[in-house]
Amino acid sequence: MIEYDRYAVGRVVRRFRKERGLSQEVFSGLCGLARSHLAMIECGTKQANFETLWKIANACGVLPSQLVEQIEQELRKPEASE
Repeated sequence: MIEYDRYAVGRVVRRFRKERGLSQEVFSGLCGLARSHLAMIECGTKQANFETLWKIANACGVLPSQLVEQIEQELRKPEASE
């Protein structure tokens, strides 16, 4: 069983954003989120609900399931559980 980790979610969201070469300001606009909300998700101080993850996936041009799959892979990394 994999336990939820909002820090892992934040790392994946940040990685997706940076891979696309987008600032938090631009990316948050594409997601329909406040920049501060996105920043809190990326640093793990705010938990993203499924609707927010769906918006982030759409802004990245991927299916929500692909974003969740990347989060699951991040959670399986040895350093993510430490």
